[in-house]
Amino acid sequence: MGDLLSKVKANLILEHDQDDALLQQFIAAAVNYAESFQHVPAGTYAEKPMPPTTEQTVIMLASHFYESRDGSTGGFYADSVQAGQQVWNTVNMLLRLDRHHPNRAVKRRRGLRHLHRYRAGVRPGV
Repeated sequence: MGDLLSKVKANLILEHDQDDALLQQFIAAAVNYAESFQHVPAGTYAEKPMPPTTEQTVIMLASHFYESRDGSTGGFYADSVQAGQQVWNTVNMLLRLDRHHPNRAVKRRRGLRHLHRYRAGVRPGV
């Protein structure tokens, strides 16, 4: 997670080390959210590389947590009432790109099997 820390700090344009422990907590929370949203086991991204889209999402979310730590929407989003919701909409949209659906492969195989049968002239109920 050290690499993520440096990326989050770069995203925040943060040069001091005073908040590193806090940022690590926000990064851990963002990774936990990503794993949960994507239906992968907890700790997956500690063992396997994170897809680039998911990594960028974790950076965005950890940065949002840091900028919103006082309870506001934080940062340059403060002028917009919908800013906080827009951050979550963007985060969820990006995480969907790498989302794991356990049944997706099964459904695809099943669909291909039906397609091959249809092309071969086998019709259901015949």
